[in-house]
Amino acid sequence: MADPDSAVEVQGTVARRGAVNGSDPDAIVAQIESTRQNLAQTIDTITERVNSAAERVNPVDNLRKLRERALEQASRPEVRLAAAAVGLALVSVTIIRIWGRRRR
Repeated sequence: MADPDSAVEVQGTVARRGAVNGSDPDAIVAQIESTRQNLAQTIDTITERVNSAAERVNPVDNLRKLRERALEQASRPEVRLAAAAVGLALVSVTIIRIWGRRRR
């Protein structure tokens, strides 16, 4: 393994979207920092995608989220009113059918 304290001599140029002079230490440091930032962004993007895929696959979490959304929708006044109207219609139809059978 290389000694981390040893000096490294760069000869020639390093190319990344243009050549960087091998003898300019500031340009090399800037290039390294830019590469580190790009690598960090790439790793963050991959991590987000993996976590997102894991959330989509977990059926327990999917059921929990579905239940939460259903409860949120059920708490809205217009949804409650519509549910009450449907319930009233079902009760009315049931009463009319029972009453109709008794008359015969």
